[in-house]
Amino acid sequence: MPRGYVALVLHAHLPYVRDTEDDFSLAEKWYHEAVTETYIPLINICQRLNRDRVPYRITISLSPPLVTMMADPLVQEHYRRYLERLRELAAREVWRTRNDPRFHLVARMYQDLFENTARTYQTYGGNLINAFRELQDSGKVELITCAATHGYLPLIGLQREVVRAQVEVAVNNHRRLFGRPPAGLWLPECAYNPGDDAILRDYGLKYFFVDAHGLLYATPRPRYSIFAPVYTPAGVAAFGRDLESSEQVWSAQEGYPGDFDYREFYRDIGYDLDFEYIKPYIHPSGLRLDTGLKYYRITGKSGYKEPYVPEWASFKAHTHAGNFLFNREQQINYLATYMDRPPLIICPYDAELFGHWWFEGPQWLESLFRQVAGLAPQPFSFITPSEYLERFPVNQPATPCMSSWGNNGYNEVWLEDSNHWIYRHLHHAAAEMIRLANQHPTAGGILLRALNQAARELLVAQSSDWAFIMKTGTMVEYAVSRTKKHLLNFWELTRGINKNDLDPAKVQALEEANNIFPDINYRIFASR
Repeated sequence: MPRGYVALVLHAHLPYVRDTEDDFSLAEKWYHEAVTETYIPLINICQRLNRDRVPYRITISLSPPLVTMMADPLVQEHYRRYLERLRELAAREVWRTRNDPRFHLVARMYQDLFENTARTYQTYGGNLINAFRELQDSGKVELITCAATHGYLPLIGLQREVVRAQVEVAVNNHRRLFGRPPAGLWLPECAYNPGDDAILRDYGLKYFFVDAHGLLYATPRPRYSIFAPVYTPAGVAAFGRDLESSEQVWSAQEGYPGDFDYREFYRDIGYDLDFEYIKPYIHPSGLRLDTGLKYYRITGKSGYKEPYVPEWASFKAHTHAGNFLFNREQQINYLATYMDRPPLIICPYDAELFGHWWFEGPQWLESLFRQVAGLAPQPFSFITPSEYLERFPVNQPATPCMSSWGNNGYNEVWLEDSNHWIYRHLHHAAAEMIRLANQHPTAGGILLRALNQAARELLVAQSSDWAFIMKTGTMVEYAVSRTKKHLLNFWELTRGINKNDLDPAKVQALEEANNIFPDINYRIFASR
């Protein structure tokens, strides 16, 4: 038996940003960038590890809005065009930098990266669901889900029907796309509200994650701290985030991503190069924006930047993976002296950190798996939560405390001066949706379509991303607009339902514009 276990968990999520009106949507570009820099590199890593028979395990949470966009033909086509422009730009950059050895090597690196991305994208016909499903079937990757639209459950769950709807839609959507139900659920923002675990149990979910203090302040206090799960009163396992390993990867100051040899995120040729040259690859309005091609390394804390050297960065990623391995080994050796079972280190991160924000993150991840596999004996084993629960089915019963992984650990990121106004509207709309679901248990025809679309609009309005963006002060206008737009759509539909005056053309227009969850059933909001 290994001396200890490490569970790497990547939470992949983006809000629902499909745009039917704008081929150059800045919000949908978030999705394009994440596919290029995170999701496809992650797929490629796992495929290489499978090919080389490396004994790794990883848990990936794929949020319902994200996988819905991956499966959407319109979003697939938008991404294909985005990638074509990127490949064209990379080819031009290889030519432009041909006499400048400082940048030519970097330009070639980008060209190789985008060509590999295109090959993977084409292999799966543009539908990355097929790639993740293949990884799931390999037995090395455990795919789990998240709440339907990443709703912040402690704040939107005033009505329990809302929490139930968020969970039921997520589980059904995951089963539809991946052919099997998820074993676990990533609570949006790691936000746990005591009692929600009973709803997770009702949908067959076996586990979820909380931040460290959610477990440390559980009642009663857990005997093994955060290094073993507890069973909630509903019998669902709660795993606690490890703080030490999180700090090493997450911290901008002390963590690996801030190393001076890594690529500088905030220096992009979209801003640096001559306008006429870069014009075809930025926004058609002339607005300069990130292209994804960045030629400098972090260098230091000042604005002065030196050219990026891929070889140096790769070496650092390998070194940092070794450091992470060493620290987990020491941590496990220490904990093992106090525990009568192998300690478990839960290491959850946002997937988009790897590749998008931290360009070398995918290299770090692959190197970590390969370095651990290359040691004999191995200092620890990677494991998924499901495998852990199979090996250790007996765990302490306890109730985690209300918590999240937001700043200061509770609700203040999603409930403060900039965003508190949304909740009275969300609660009011939810009450109306529940009333309508109870009033119309067997709707058909246009009424059924209108009720289903009303449920979609409400779910999208409940996304935690809008409140988060309002708090952070970036693209606030967009977040406010999305919240109001979906609520206005919702109320327009409900007025037509209540007056028995539905316009089929308007319902169809909304169905086409916001087609998330094609098989939704509004009865998920009915009281039980």
